[in-house]
Amino acid sequence: MERITDYQVIIIGSGPAGCTAALYLSRANIKVLVLEGMQPGGQLTITTEVENYPGFPEGILGPKLMEEMRKQAERFGATFSALEPVEHVRFTTHPFEVQTDSKLYEAPAVIVASGASAKQIGLPSEQALLGFGVSSCATCDGFFFKGKEIVVVGGGDSAMEEATFLTKFATKVTVVHRREELRASKIMQDRARNNPKIEFIFNTTVDEVIGAKETGVTALKLRNLVTNEITDFATQGLFVAIGHTPNTAPYVGQLELDQAGYICLPYRNSTVTNIQGVFACGDVVDHIYRQAITAAGSGCMAALDCERWLTHERITERWDLPKGEEERVGP
Repeated sequence: MERITDYQVIIIGSGPAGCTAALYLSRANIKVLVLEGMQPGGQLTITTEVENYPGFPEGILGPKLMEEMRKQAERFGATFSALEPVEHVRFTTHPFEVQTDSKLYEAPAVIVASGASAKQIGLPSEQALLGFGVSSCATCDGFFFKGKEIVVVGGGDSAMEEATFLTKFATKVTVVHRREELRASKIMQDRARNNPKIEFIFNTTVDEVIGAKETGVTALKLRNLVTNEITDFATQGLFVAIGHTPNTAPYVGQLELDQAGYICLPYRNSTVTNIQGVFACGDVVDHIYRQAITAAGSGCMAALDCERWLTHERITERWDLPKGEEERVGP
């Protein structure tokens, strides 16, 4: 396997966090490689119009925004490698190793910006209409459903939060849940149940999404899990709110993860992980905000932390390292 040692920093992930980190590091004259993975540009590449990213008063297409971010980082010398998913990493020795299906990269520092993937129902029709009436982000896409009737799938806090938020735009929001009772906390349930725009359908799953890219979503085929009856349910949008999965499989056993699989950042006001020289940013550490702008901001933080660390300024010495805690590895 080819071993490559040409880079000072390897960034895993090419969404807003990874691209911003690449921009800042390359402008600091640090040689950077961005491993884009199988979805170059991250989750924004499967959205249509982005209207809440600052600097674009008329909005911008998600893929176009990520293309511009990449070009800006490349202008200052960052290198991007597409379709190279990370299979293994070795953070227990230094320099660190990052292995893809065909190459083994070595670098003094690594920034993990691999993001998180929204869980999907798993329907071909759902995938075909993603970004064309099917969404997994109410904050991102809710505005486009102003005056429409829509469906939210899910029964947890995220689903209740999405449904409540969407009532700002939609005339009616129907929550479809596979169980007889919601899993959400009582306060979130009460908030949704007391909203006159929200209705509920229990013991039901979505079997098919009906529509086309030209027309958007027009209906859903719903299956009652008690009677097995299938009915057509007219709607103009589908929001899937059944959770997110952080893309952290290669780091299990090396980086500290929380119970949901997100990377932990143990030091206050820092993007450093439990291993000195390995930083994390974006949705791979954030299960609360999950916005392009917050991901980009944390990518900037990771780049600045990484740059300082490469110049031998220990992050944990500057930000309240707990007494007795020792650094794992160093340059």
